[in-house]
Amino acid sequence: MVARVATVAFEGIEARAVDVQVQVAPGGVAFVLVGLPDKAVAESRERVRAALLASGLALPAKRVTVNLAPADLPKEGSHYDLPIALAVMAAIGAIPADALSGYAVLGELALDGSIAPVAGVLPAAIAAYAKGQGLICPAASGPEAAWAAADIDILAPRSLIQLANHFKGTQVMARPEPAVARQAGPLPDLADVKGQESARRVLEIAAAGGHNLLMNGPPGAGKSMLASRLPSILPPLSPRELLEVSMVLSVAGKLAEGALTDRRPFRAPHHSASMAALVGGGLQARPGEVSLAHHGVLFLDELPEFQPQALDALRQPMETGDVLISRANHRVVYPARFQLVAAMNPCRCGRATEPGYACRRQPNDRCMAQYQARVSGPLLDRIDIAIDVPAVTAADLIRPAIGESSATVAVRVASARRIQAARFENRGLGHVMTNAACPVTVIEEVARPDNAGLALLRDATEALRLTARAYHRVLKVARTLADLDGEAKVGRRHLAEALSYRARGEDLVQAA
Repeated sequence: MVARVATVAFEGIEARAVDVQVQVAPGGVAFVLVGLPDKAVAESRERVRAALLASGLALPAKRVTVNLAPADLPKEGSHYDLPIALAVMAAIGAIPADALSGYAVLGELALDGSIAPVAGVLPAAIAAYAKGQGLICPAASGPEAAWAAADIDILAPRSLIQLANHFKGTQVMARPEPAVARQAGPLPDLADVKGQESARRVLEIAAAGGHNLLMNGPPGAGKSMLASRLPSILPPLSPRELLEVSMVLSVAGKLAEGALTDRRPFRAPHHSASMAALVGGGLQARPGEVSLAHHGVLFLDELPEFQPQALDALRQPMETGDVLISRANHRVVYPARFQLVAAMNPCRCGRATEPGYACRRQPNDRCMAQYQARVSGPLLDRIDIAIDVPAVTAADLIRPAIGESSATVAVRVASARRIQAARFENRGLGHVMTNAACPVTVIEEVARPDNAGLALLRDATEALRLTARAYHRVLKVARTLADLDGEAKVGRRHLAEALSYRARGEDLVQAA
């Protein structure tokens, strides 16, 4: 007799069906595991053996063969422990074999028979619901699985004994409830920023349209402070965005206690991060920072200090909104629709733009060009807005903060985003939520300026030698400026302001 239990293997955020087959047959005493298991899966036989002993069961003195089908699909992770254990229990008659037929199972076993949480429960629950199955998962992951659907059958036991008692009818488990993450506290507020009116304006524009932003200024000017306050003016995640973000976090094992939150991700990796850490990869092709920042913000402080290869690896995800990781045994796609916010100093010493300062090593212009050359021109070409953030004066520091609060700015940002979402929904582009993600053909239609604006755009394109990408990004920023003003038509002043932000970026490209 062969006992079967359904489980899943993960390819990116997709859950592929895996059939766990267990046969107990006469022969030499052995526990054989086949089906391309990795080290963690191969070690599951020892965890399964110990967990069954702790639960009052013993493996028969026979040959136990476990096959993970399909055999040509690599199996990774510790979530195969529980389906293997349940299949063995069904094969020896400890639980009814038909009790598991309508469930997908995943969970890691401890040596005492308890069930530990695993990554990927939310995608597994969604895949199980699509096939008309229920889900058996660890108790700690139950609140996460409950978000898949209101009517999905979920069993979230704490131990093997509790699950066995449920199938025997001696103990009934309640369905877990969806959990919402507790907010750690209020986000940093824009009202704390003193001075920097131009930077505050640009931060609002970037938030309204989802535009990439580069801030260039001396140390202590407030670039990191401004970036840390961007999440406070961003609108909450929509239900569709929340599901996509949560699936990535689930596969990465980043959902604490299975609780979801509608706050947009804000990822700020250190400049020593490798290419695999930024875009994903490694032995198990895990999601990187660009995917963990999906529908959120990726903040790169000290931009030129990152490895040039790692920065250039961001160029494709910034265009396509996803990242393809190809390895010898893996080929997975993770979503990566993020908003890049970067900060950098004008040179290594950071003082080249100060009036009267002369670098001791070389002329200021050469020092700046040498430092900024660490960031490639094609990457800078993908940044919509580039501004200089000057040092804050003593008068600004002494004077009480009088700027608008994040709540006030967030209202305008939310209004602009609603305009964009409605515009793209009317054109059958429900997946597009911001101007920054708008296709080229559509932005040329919705951001077509008046005659005066067209003349300005034509002259500026020739004078600044804008690339085709830069041309369309100027249109996107201008469209966002018009949305913030509540105007249906892009005017000359909107284009002039958008070009002023682009001209700074072009200066950096030429210096690089």
